[in-house]
Amino acid sequence: MRKFVLSMSFFGCLTLLNVSCQTEEETPKEARVILITMDGLRWKELFTGADSLLIAHAQYVQDSAALKSKFWRADPQARRKALMPFVWDSIATFGQLYGNREYDNKVDLTNQHFFSYPGYNEILTGTADDKRIHSNDKINNPNITFLEKIASLYPQQERVAAFGSWDVFPFIINEERSKIPVNAGFEIAHTLPLSEREAFLNTLQEQIPSPWGSVRLDAFTHHFALEYLQKQTPLLTYIAYGETDDFAHDGEYDAYLESAHTTDDFLKDLWAFTQKHPLYKNNTLFLVTTDHGRGMNTLDSWRSHGAAFPETQQTWLMAYGKGIAPRGEMKEKQQWYNNQIAASLLRFLGAEDLVTPKMGAALPFVEAPK
Repeated sequence: MRKFVLSMSFFGCLTLLNVSCQTEEETPKEARVILITMDGLRWKELFTGADSLLIAHAQYVQDSAALKSKFWRADPQARRKALMPFVWDSIATFGQLYGNREYDNKVDLTNQHFFSYPGYNEILTGTADDKRIHSNDKINNPNITFLEKIASLYPQQERVAAFGSWDVFPFIINEERSKIPVNAGFEIAHTLPLSEREAFLNTLQEQIPSPWGSVRLDAFTHHFALEYLQKQTPLLTYIAYGETDDFAHDGEYDAYLESAHTTDDFLKDLWAFTQKHPLYKNNTLFLVTTDHGRGMNTLDSWRSHGAAFPETQQTWLMAYGKGIAPRGEMKEKQQWYNNQIAASLLRFLGAEDLVTPKMGAALPFVEAPK
């Protein structure tokens, strides 16, 4: 059953039926969620760092000496820490990481397409829809995401927001129907009054060309999201970084690694923000995952994904923040799926009655606040 907190600090203490009054200091804070995806980042790089077959490959790397100096270490654990230091110095200390298949610890997709729109639909709705979601076309999602389910509990309030580098996200989330504000692609910040940084980002985005026609650079997505969090303090925020997938498709392994490294900094930024903000501190659950994997079986297959590459169903998951025990990297045999994320976050936000039978079961390690 959904739980709602009635705040009456503005009007003073008030007794309504059997509801006892609480001061502003005593009123429990609503738990918050930040869901993050990194498009097409392989579990291999997350758990073992730079790929020895690719880091010096002349076809995929412009300056192999510089790249090796920055990201290559003989030991896989040192190598992964060089690539994503916040993940392995911090999240691995106070959170949980799933998907290192060297320990038979697995996270997988349940959809059969293994590319972006079907992957994001699975994460956000908790259900694969192979018949209707079978392309990356800009078609409004007929399925209702858990974002929309939460937003429906707060009519006329912007308690849910989404930010994405890919310009298909307004369709995946069905912004038209859900009324969730989705800042994606090359959209600028609109929420007035604009902060000084938002105005600057709006101008800068127009002046800095992206390498791609449908995906902006992740720095814009990140900083638009961070500014919105500071201004609007949404209950539920979804941030979708996209560069790793696009640089991989372009065959730029150096840029792929650099982007993963930069996104690690973004995760650090977001964590630092929540630890300083009174509504988010010790009150925010972070889940981080990917929409699909990448090829693993041949030298060139890392650039690709899809049904022709069965290993690209392999994903991963990080959980940290409120309600997550500090267990670090999971090294036992386990099997989890991306379709379990939606039910987990609905339960965490006190909306378990909005979970449908078609959704994957909630993850047991994501506990609803007491």
